[in-house]
Amino acid sequence: MTSSPTGTTEHLEAGILRALRHRVGKTETAAKPHDWYNATVLALRDDIIDNWFASTSRTHAAGGKRVYYLSLEFLIGRLLRDALANLGCSRAMEQALEQHGLDLARLEELEPDAALGNGGLGRLAACFMESLASLDIPAFGYGIRYINGMFRQRIDEGWQVELPETWLAHGNPWEFERRESSYRIGFGGEVASDEGVIRWNPAEVIEATAFDTPVVGWQGKRVNTLRLWNAAALDPIQLAAFNAGDHAGALAAQVRADSLVRVLYPADSTPAGQELRLRQEFFFSSASIQDIVRRHIQYHGDIRTLPDKAAIQLNDTHPSVAVAELMRLLMDEQHLTFAESWAITKATIAYTNHTLLPEALESWPLPLFERLLPRHMQIVYAINAHVLREARKAGLDDAAVAAISLIDEHGERRVRMANLAFVGAHSVNGVAALHTDLMKQTVFADLHKLYPDRINNKTNGVTPRRWLHQSNPRLTGLIREAIGDGFKADAEGLSALAAMAGDAALGERVDEVKRANKVDLANHLRELTGIRLDPDALFDVQIKRIHEYKRQLLNLIETVALYDQIRSHPERDWVPRVKIFGGKAAPTYHNAKLIIKLANDIARRINSDPSVGEVLKVVFVPNYNVSLAERIIPAADLSEQISTAGMEASGTGNMKFAFNGALTIGTLDGANIEIMERVGRENIVIFGLTAEEVAAKRAEGYNPREVIEGSRELCQAVNAIASGVFSPDDPARYAGLMDAIYTSDWFMVAADFDAYAAAQREVDRRWNDRAAWRQSAIQNIANVGWFSSDRTISEYAREIWGVL
Repeated sequence: MTSSPTGTTEHLEAGILRALRHRVGKTETAAKPHDWYNATVLALRDDIIDNWFASTSRTHAAGGKRVYYLSLEFLIGRLLRDALANLGCSRAMEQALEQHGLDLARLEELEPDAALGNGGLGRLAACFMESLASLDIPAFGYGIRYINGMFRQRIDEGWQVELPETWLAHGNPWEFERRESSYRIGFGGEVASDEGVIRWNPAEVIEATAFDTPVVGWQGKRVNTLRLWNAAALDPIQLAAFNAGDHAGALAAQVRADSLVRVLYPADSTPAGQELRLRQEFFFSSASIQDIVRRHIQYHGDIRTLPDKAAIQLNDTHPSVAVAELMRLLMDEQHLTFAESWAITKATIAYTNHTLLPEALESWPLPLFERLLPRHMQIVYAINAHVLREARKAGLDDAAVAAISLIDEHGERRVRMANLAFVGAHSVNGVAALHTDLMKQTVFADLHKLYPDRINNKTNGVTPRRWLHQSNPRLTGLIREAIGDGFKADAEGLSALAAMAGDAALGERVDEVKRANKVDLANHLRELTGIRLDPDALFDVQIKRIHEYKRQLLNLIETVALYDQIRSHPERDWVPRVKIFGGKAAPTYHNAKLIIKLANDIARRINSDPSVGEVLKVVFVPNYNVSLAERIIPAADLSEQISTAGMEASGTGNMKFAFNGALTIGTLDGANIEIMERVGRENIVIFGLTAEEVAAKRAEGYNPREVIEGSRELCQAVNAIASGVFSPDDPARYAGLMDAIYTSDWFMVAADFDAYAAAQREVDRRWNDRAAWRQSAIQNIANVGWFSSDRTISEYAREIWGVL
């Protein structure tokens, strides 16, 4: 009897039943939904494995160059639907499961969101991994296999409560443990010289072991590897101590190792927290660099050819210590000179910067760094001496030399990790045109003077496979009817829609799709929060990490002002609006957590006020993650991208919303500028200060109190919040938050308020012209294909990595 062809209904059904019996250990009658889910993944994984092996073999046979993407976050979301769609067997899988009375969509809901990331940085890394495979570029992603990862957010009486995310509680059917890929990671100890050979003798050694997850590209043409590191003590239990009655102490080494892979972004407000963060970053960077060097020597022999066969990309400053670790391996284990090692390191490593915020450019207290990584501290000093000599030869002044130094000598001496990444890379890229220009003018101004050809721009992108095809199948089907299938392989093919933007019939169908998505979201949010939403209202969405520079507070203050206006002028024809917020605040970020509480307090008051009825509703969606984003984004009418100009590196949420036909209201910040250039100024709502104007206001002495007192709506809203109108149980709860706007307003909330409020009324005007709104929605969809991560990765591949 011959087997059915791969990807057919018969083949998949047979694979599921085989996996259910022989690997899950259940019969069809005894199996529960989670058993069927596991069997489905395992059956699909079996098919993926063959492509995975073939992809690896092709790379080896060709002697090809690999990309190695190091990121502390990979916000991959659920993988089942992603893999099925990219393999083109979603319908076959549906039919295979229907034979047993099962619904694929319900099984997909059983897959936990992998808690491996927080926001845009991690989701970008996931999109990049998918695009690397789709473009047939050999690649490994390297990160940490967090047991709990980013916390699960619960809202109790409006307050964020952090709970452990237990996504690995029942195992992960996608992954493979690679015990042969284990490396020893050292901490502390001392450095000795033995007849000129430098030896680091760590005081503590932990073992890193790889767990591999296959990453499937479009049409399965390549399967790449996401390699995540788990940690274990070399001696997980001290039996003598255990038998002596010290049961906890006997396990201390394993607990210490386990802490490295337990939580993403442990709070670093304490010395212990800082140490754990640095240990995490070195742990995964060292394991990854050791793995890359081992693979190169195994397959290519001569370590001097590493830049020809490996391209290492550092995703932000978190893996910056990889520069020093690669230097250590080259000098201490491969016995190359400093000059040879430095040339190889720079030619191999590239660095992506994601922020202009000084506090996000990591630096570590020098005593901490030297105590944990004594050999690396020596190497950092050696690199620093080399770089500063170059700076002096280039004629830079004392101030520039001090800014370039890898050691910040002001106050507490600290190791500047962004500077280490910059000097140790041959390429340093920003992630939007404005961001890249500002890097040259601000945080890296002096390094740019020394290395004027190093900074380049690679505007971010998102994978349309997940953020259009999979998350919005209704819209994808409609687009296919209108322009054919070409856009599925090349997102820039969406441009064919532009000529049809004025087609009234198409506009109405796009509107119908949007409304159906809104009905689905409204039903889901009613189950989740108990709030009834009108799908005919304008869905105004701001979902992202809660941070003051992203200005959820501006949105909330304007919501209060709108609430006042609706109550004061019930005779006006107000546009019904649903304000949807979602996002997590860092556990120690007091103001961000207070903003979440304010959003929930405002929602409670407005949603229970019969005087506004269905005209205004506010919802804070708890535990925002990738799966929720896939529900919310296709239903959004308006995308809030309102960061203080000059502070958002790029944004990728703005791209996802535009792909799904939402109009953007935003500042000229990050990638908003390039989105505006692509979709047209008439199809986006721009307001507020520019980055230059923000800098000028700060420099000239900005007086926010004068601005607030000069704006009646703003003054009323701020005072209402400050006086306890929305917090009667604690009238002073928001007094400090509002006082900060009066006295400093670093994020220009007051400065941009009137422009933002006017822009929102412009949104109302456009919404009332339904034909024009639909036309703008289609123009957004048609003109954002350039923001595909395929285009971004192609640019990296050609201009940085040399693999295309």
